[in-house]
Amino acid sequence: MAALRRINGVFYEVYTSDGEPDTDYASYSSSSTDSTIMNNEVVVDFLQEQRDAAPDELQHYFLSFEDYWERKLWHELTDILVEYYSEAASAPQRIPLYDNFVKSFADKINQLKLVQVGLSTASQCKDDTERLAFLTTLAARVNKPACQDAYVFALTSVASVRLRLGQKAEARADLDKCEAILDTFDAVETVVHASFYRVSADYYQQQNEFAAYYRTTLLYLACVELADLSPKERHRTAYDLSIAALVSETIYNFGELLLHPILDSLTNTEHAWLRDLLFAFNRGDLHAYTILQQHLQANRLLQEHQGFLYQKISLSSLTQLVFSRAPQDRSMTFATISAETKVQLDEIEHLIMKALSLGLLRGSIDQVAEVARISWVQPKVLDRPGIEGMRTRLREWDGGVERLGTWIEGVGRDVWAT
Repeated sequence: MAALRRINGVFYEVYTSDGEPDTDYASYSSSSTDSTIMNNEVVVDFLQEQRDAAPDELQHYFLSFEDYWERKLWHELTDILVEYYSEAASAPQRIPLYDNFVKSFADKINQLKLVQVGLSTASQCKDDTERLAFLTTLAARVNKPACQDAYVFALTSVASVRLRLGQKAEARADLDKCEAILDTFDAVETVVHASFYRVSADYYQQQNEFAAYYRTTLLYLACVELADLSPKERHRTAYDLSIAALVSETIYNFGELLLHPILDSLTNTEHAWLRDLLFAFNRGDLHAYTILQQHLQANRLLQEHQGFLYQKISLSSLTQLVFSRAPQDRSMTFATISAETKVQLDEIEHLIMKALSLGLLRGSIDQVAEVARISWVQPKVLDRPGIEGMRTRLREWDGGVERLGTWIEGVGRDVWAT
């Protein structure tokens, strides 16, 4: 009898060059062929069982799984698996499908997409302890030189679960490892960077490192489409970013946040006041702050930082005053500063010194004459009135240049004639 050889799911008889049955091949391959047939039958039976158990709207996926698997179309199989795992109704079958089907060809498909499928599977684990074990195994599986991006993607998810379990030191070690790997890449899929920044931001938030959380979350938002986030996620992110910006001791310019559409997620919600408070800080509006101050009790961090928040908005009021004046008109008495910023006169000198030490202003103070001479102020994000003020100043500058040109022309007429 001729040997049988399976090619793309079809068995062919194998002969030698003389036209005789290839008994050597038959002897060599009989055991492996029997094993392959047995494995194929097991997989086919499993897929049929899962198809029967699946909701009607998902049953067509299993027909495609079987077809692509038998033809070894790994790319097509991977894409349809990712599509299937994104279906909410697939949740009950994710773990058995991964364990009994996906793992059998896991090394043959795109490892980044394998991790994506694995993360969807992990969401069905009964608790974070089981989820950590699953994701740790997945990360180890894709830890190969050729797919370090997939390894980072999986390891950041491991770190995320560790944070939820209170294993902060281990999570920090995982994130440091991910950062070291990412630094070696010239380019990487945005989903990998997004995952790293999201988990890093979670770590910084747990550590109350407000400035680091603020910067990292903005980097995360740069890697994702806001439309891909649920309304609840957008609102939560906008809320946490706003709190971090306000209570951070190193963030005095909220420009990037004020211009980001994520902040619109607070509009017409119970936290709309927080958005108004940020804009009040940006323009140094102490009157608006006094009105909105009643809401500070709604958040523990804001309540604990009330004294600091008053100093912060006072500094903003000072820098706004300097910014609104022309460069040649930035020598001001303490009394003038107090009157225009609404800050108490006896607090002005300390306020200016604080602004100078933080790098918000550059200049000098005449303590005897009680005069501040400012040469530079940190740039600010302009709202509509600020833009109108800048437009007025540019027109004044243009008019001044034109008058100077006219004067030079008149005084130097004889010179020009010569």
